[in-house]
Amino acid sequence: MISFLDLYETSSLFSVVMNFLMKLITAAVTYGVGTKLIKFVRKQLRKLLERHNAEKGVITFLDSAANIGLYVILVFTILEMFGFDTASLLAVIASASVAIGLALQGAFTNLAGGVLILFQKPFQVGDYIVAHGAGLEGTVDDIQIFYTYLHTADNKIVVIPNGTISDNSITNVTKGAKRRVDVAVSVAYDADLKKAKDVLMKMLEADEATLKEEPMIVAVTELADSGVNLTVRSWVKGEDYWESFWRLTEKTKLTLDENGISIPFPQIDVHMIPTDSQNAVNAALPQEGKKHVKKTKQEV
Repeated sequence: MISFLDLYETSSLFSVVMNFLMKLITAAVTYGVGTKLIKFVRKQLRKLLERHNAEKGVITFLDSAANIGLYVILVFTILEMFGFDTASLLAVIASASVAIGLALQGAFTNLAGGVLILFQKPFQVGDYIVAHGAGLEGTVDDIQIFYTYLHTADNKIVVIPNGTISDNSITNVTKGAKRRVDVAVSVAYDADLKKAKDVLMKMLEADEATLKEEPMIVAVTELADSGVNLTVRSWVKGEDYWESFWRLTEKTKLTLDENGISIPFPQIDVHMIPTDSQNAVNAALPQEGKKHVKKTKQEV
C-alpha cells in the first residue's frame, strides 16, 4: 500500500516540478517579449538620433551601448524570477570589482577609447584614416562600443580595438575638403630647366581636377647625383586625390617626353688610371693586343 507520506512526497515533488516549469515558461516568455522590446527601443533610439542628424558613428556607438545595457537588465530580471537575490549578486560583483577590472582591463580600455572617439570625433564613418598604433589604414566602416571596423583598399575588413586607436596617433587623410598632390620627377643636368618648368606648369593649368584658385608650383627641390629633382605641386578635392595623383604622375612623364626633356637614370662615371705594372704589360703586348685593351677600357 502507498502510505500517506509517499503521497505527500510525490505531491510535493510534483509541485516543485510544476513550479519550476511555470518559472521556466515565464522566463521564456519574458525573454521573448524582452528581446522584441529591446529591438523596438533600439529602433526608436536610432530614429531619434537620425532625426537630429547625428553622425553614423555616434548612432552605432549608442545603439551598441543601449543593446548591452538593456540585455543586462533583461538577464537580471529573469534571474529574479528563479529566486536569485540580484541585490546580493550585485554586491558580490561590486566586492569582486578589482578582480573583474583586472580580468576585463582590455575591455574597459576599449570602452573608454570608444567614448573618447565618440566625443572628440577624430574621425567618423566614411573617413580614410591611418591608425599608427595598429599599423593599419582604411576607410572607417563602423564605430562600435569596443571596436572600430576599417575597410581596406584591397577589400578587407580590419577590426581594431578602440583602446589601440585612442592611445596612439591617428592620421585622418580625408578630414579636409582639399588635398595637396606632390609629384616628384628628375630631369637631366643638360636639359633645359626653364622649359621643363614651363611645360609642367602648363600641364597643371590644363588639368581638369586641379583647383585653379589654389597655388600651383613647379620647383627645384634638389641638385641630386644623377639629375635635377623637381616637385610638381597642386591641390585637388579630397575625393579626387588618388585619381589625380596617378594621372598627373603619368602626364608628367608624357609631357617631358613630348618636349624632348629626358629623365635621367642613376649613373656613375668611372675613370681608370693605369698603373706602372699595367703600362709594362701594355708595352709587352703586340699591337693587336694593345688595341683590344684600349677598346675594352672604352667599353667599361
